[in-house]
Amino acid sequence: MGSARINQLCEPVRETSYAIHRYHRHEHVEKIYENALVHRLLMRGVQVRQHYPLSGFDEDSTLPCDFYCDRFVETCPVVELKAGRAIANEHGAPLLGCLHPSRVKTGLLINFGAPGLSVKKYLLTEPG
Repeated sequence: MGSARINQLCEPVRETSYAIHRYHRHEHVEKIYENALVHRLLMRGVQVRQHYPLSGFDEDSTLPCDFYCDRFVETCPVVELKAGRAIANEHGAPLLGCLHPSRVKTGLLINFGAPGLSVKKYLLTEPG
């Protein structure tokens, strides 16, 4: 998938997250933001799924496990939400743990819990 298509999918998620943060501010639990994001994206015509099943692959393409990601938009990205005071490096671990084995290349980590909205994009590349 090209970078233009990835940006096309990520942009409405960022825009909608910003609108939600402006309305709800930073005083709620994560589930409020999750439900608002899913609802508003669906209203915009963006296909988003909650608790979406993904398959994890090993290096030789065997299938060691199936698991669920919290939110999945179209064919990518995986969206991980937080509602904490700040984002720490370890907050990206669940997202990376979802991206790498599923071979999905793009993820967004969004934190609604701070006074300023934080959106961090993760792009996995092939080792070279």
